[in-house]
Amino acid sequence: MGRRELAALLLGLSVALGSSHSYVLPLLGLSVALGSSHSYVLTDAEGLGRVFDGIGGLSGGGATSRLLVNYAEPYRSQILDFLFKPNFGASLHILKVEIGGDAQTTDGTEPSHMHYENDENFFRGYEWWLMKEAKKRNPNITLISLPWAFPGWVGRGKNWPYDFPDITAAYVVNWILGAKQYHDLDIQYVGIWNERSYDSKYIKLLRYTLDKSGLETVRIIASDNLWEPVVLSLLLDPELSRAVDVIGAHYPGTTSVKEALKTQKKLWSSEDYSTFNDEVGGGCWARILNQNYVNGLMTATISWNLVASYYKDLPFSRDGLMTAEEPWSGNYVVESPIWITAHTTQFTQPGWTYLQTVGHLTGGGSYVALTDGKGNLTVVIETMTHDHSVCIRPPLPPFNVTSQNATFQLKGSFAFIKELQVWRSQFNFKSKKSSFFQKLTPQKLQDGSFTLELAEDEVYTFTTLPTGQKGRFPAPPPSARFPKVYKDDFNVRNPPFSEAPDFADQTGVFEYHINMTDPGPHVFTLRQVVTERPVTWVADADQTISVIGDHQWADLTITCDVFMESVKAGGVFIAARVDKGGQAVRSAKGVFFWVFADGTYKVTNDLAGQTVLAEGKSGTRAYGWHTVSLTVEGQYASGQLNGYPLWRNAVVLTPKSGWAAIGTRAFELAQFDNFAVVAEY
Repeated sequence: MGRRELAALLLGLSVALGSSHSYVLPLLGLSVALGSSHSYVLTDAEGLGRVFDGIGGLSGGGATSRLLVNYAEPYRSQILDFLFKPNFGASLHILKVEIGGDAQTTDGTEPSHMHYENDENFFRGYEWWLMKEAKKRNPNITLISLPWAFPGWVGRGKNWPYDFPDITAAYVVNWILGAKQYHDLDIQYVGIWNERSYDSKYIKLLRYTLDKSGLETVRIIASDNLWEPVVLSLLLDPELSRAVDVIGAHYPGTTSVKEALKTQKKLWSSEDYSTFNDEVGGGCWARILNQNYVNGLMTATISWNLVASYYKDLPFSRDGLMTAEEPWSGNYVVESPIWITAHTTQFTQPGWTYLQTVGHLTGGGSYVALTDGKGNLTVVIETMTHDHSVCIRPPLPPFNVTSQNATFQLKGSFAFIKELQVWRSQFNFKSKKSSFFQKLTPQKLQDGSFTLELAEDEVYTFTTLPTGQKGRFPAPPPSARFPKVYKDDFNVRNPPFSEAPDFADQTGVFEYHINMTDPGPHVFTLRQVVTERPVTWVADADQTISVIGDHQWADLTITCDVFMESVKAGGVFIAARVDKGGQAVRSAKGVFFWVFADGTYKVTNDLAGQTVLAEGKSGTRAYGWHTVSLTVEGQYASGQLNGYPLWRNAVVLTPKSGWAAIGTRAFELAQFDNFAVVAEY
């Protein structure tokens, strides 16, 4: 039997067994493909497409990296390596961060650098740290900032930041200047965004303020929300057009609008993905990374979010490129989107250029090709099926993808390429035994062409670059529940971060504080510092609240020392079984034990304080420390004040479980110390 007869026989067996091979009979040195093959030309002979700006992740919008900072080494550095280290994991080109605004912006609040108009502190929060860690790993990473909310003083009493655009512009520029002055971070882009609208006067004033402050190289993204109406405004207003460098859309569904192309601006998907990071989420990410350019000519795509590092029972659980939600155990999970990202990021860089010859495959799926202009070529192919690539938004119209053969013909300056490195990811939704980012035998080219068989739900990279790597570390510790016994006295003289470990602020900001007026045992405390309702697009609660622990906690005792700083009007609480946070925090239920500065107490079944379970006299006053304790067992709750029973056996029917929490009656100053929990699930 001759080689070709043997090839035909093995090929028939392959079809009968349902196998999917990318190279047909490579051991025989033959390039035979199943069935007919459609040809796709990759060439630069007739010019190039748009310049590639990169793939990135978003920390914020809000508090999505909250738990990451609390990981112990070496696990925290390992997570950062998987995100940012070149030729290792996701190898991200872009990091976008929230300019904290003291407000709830999805999964928590992030602190502002200016809580008050006469206040400046450029060491609050963790975004500064995260940007520096990213730059440490990739000095060329692009840094982008965007405010989702603003301290209340910026709005001058209104829930709108643009009535006083000079104040808002100065506030944003101050953050950018502080990034450079205190952290040596060069912010390259700043976004303009609000759920309801954008303001052209503000954009122009921001451009003027940036230039006046020596920040001419900082570029503006607008409206960092929708294509319209900003696109039409750019076409009609030359001054606005000069101010804006990038049109950024959120969740564009891989399409732009023709008017956007007329502006000749860069088009970005400046917030995308936002999808549970299982394998369907990986398929979503694979599809949009290619098709954002194929369909919409978008040259950057940024994932919300960077890493799912917030309590899993908050909204949008696991909507990150990877998952790191257990600093107490050290466990983290490198999810499929990390390796799907690597298919593009490890073999391209911002400044590369798309070929004009990109598009859809005849059997479904898509391909893109990019070059560095120096002879290197990277081709990324995806064949994700509809049901295995659904993103959380927008709705995905029906389409079909089938197994197919494809021949790629390299022409122009690429015609003389003889070999390409090959990396493959295969989703297997039936066996659950998917394989991601595997290096295969290099692909030999004959007369500038190669043919491959493409199965459904695959991603390939063909590249001239030999530098890819699937980074690895020893397995992290196993997953574990939050400790049932937990305490924190906040006695940290020089805290590395302004937030206490594991507390997740949901309204208000709780920061480490040195109590200079009390030389006794309460020198180091945790203080709620937001005194005015912020300018926000989320319905923040009217009370401040920070949650901690395990959402499955049912029976527990919470103890905490509290200190009110508002005479008569002040009030603080500790709480158990808190069932909601994030955007839904306003409607949170639980068991809330309040003490007030007017000498009273109250027990409520909700954060809003509407459903009262018990109330009475407490003798509590402002500017004095009180120890409050809450015990919940089954359907009953009891409370103590300063070691003595204050109320008992309040009936609690729902919720059955939830987080522990601390908080205040309103946006007011208050301090907390010696927090402790003993819990049962």
